Amino acid sequence: MDPEKEAAALAKLISGESWHAFCDGLKEAGDKVIQADTAPDNALDRAEGYRYLARLTRAALESFLEASDTQAPEFRCPVHETIKMGMDNPDNIYLAAPVNGKYSYRISGKRGSVHYLGFGSQAGGYGKTGSLDTTGFLEASDMLIEEDGSFELIASSEKQPGNWLPMSEGTRLIQVRQTRLDHKNEIPAQVSITRIDGPNEPRAFDPARMDNALASAAFFVHATSDLFRQWTEDFKKHTNELPQFDPAKAFRAGGDPNIAYYHSFFDIGDDEALVIELTPPPCDFWNFQLGNYWLESLDYRYFPVHINKLTANYNEDGTVTVVISKKDPGVKNWMNTCGRNQGTMCVRWIRAEYHTQPITKLVKIKDLDGEDK
Repeated sequence: MDPEKEAAALAKLISGESWHAFCDGLKEAGDKVIQADTAPDNALDRAEGYRYLARLTRAALESFLEASDTQAPEFRCPVHETIKMGMDNPDNIYLAAPVNGKYSYRISGKRGSVHYLGFGSQAGGYGKTGSLDTTGFLEASDMLIEEDGSFELIASSEKQPGNWLPMSEGTRLIQVRQTRLDHKNEIPAQVSITRIDGPNEPRAFDPARMDNALASAAFFVHATSDLFRQWTEDFKKHTNELPQFDPAKAFRAGGDPNIAYYHSFFDIGDDEALVIELTPPPCDFWNFQLGNYWLESLDYRYFPVHINKLTANYNEDGTVTVVISKKDPGVKNWMNTCGRNQGTMCVRWIRAEYHTQPITKLVKIKDLDGEDK
């Protein structure tokens, strides 16, 4: 660190200014995101909004204070059952490790039996630039994997023979996505990461870096929550429809380039249901899920809020009819809104031969007979 910047950072830390700025940043996120003029003002959405900021704060402190050393990175799970963001996929296991694009790393492990496994390198970050740009991608189906399931790949800015995950000098994160069809029986991959072109041991704790870590954490909370709030507001323009999401926009937010996303907003009355007709194309995987206004997946641990290629009930012609409502109407593929009339929804096709547009129809629950056969 530049001596002048180091001295300034230490002065802010010692005076308490660093901590005050961090706390003020969190307060500002509440005032400008959760309390935004367009944000919902009912008790449920407000409560979930503040819970969301608390969850993002947990994720940010873990990322920027506890697991930020690119010299000795480790894979951790930044998004899970109680930390959610960006319409997190209930079928996914997310892993991430901090890296420096100027270094080289070896990722090794066992493939397991999880349905889909992909590695992505990403620049920027919601806590740095407010975006997450993909700089390289490698899918397990394109990798050389030994008969016992073991594998190795090199992540670097310079091209390597064999399994290579491209990075750029600006790469700051490697993300692993594991997508499950059968949660109970599939075995997740085991992965580890090691720096191979220099020391692979953590640096000593540097007090001067604390100021930047706290600032990055506060910015992450604000930038992430506001980004996805804006997405939801855009989704409202096609409420109760499911058009394809802009692939370039998804890519800039760290989306998998093999996935076609269909995002939207739903708005139903107590006596209404949104019926969605899916015609899944030939693909490796597909799923449908519900989320809240803040683009958090609903609680998939306990409620039927998502289905996938394996768990869906199909019609005789291969289509799938999904029904969204507050109360169980006694039909197959019912998605529980968990007490809400409004929220978000998403369809994904992974490695589809072509893309098909979901068809939606708002109906009265009493008229559902014949809609779900």
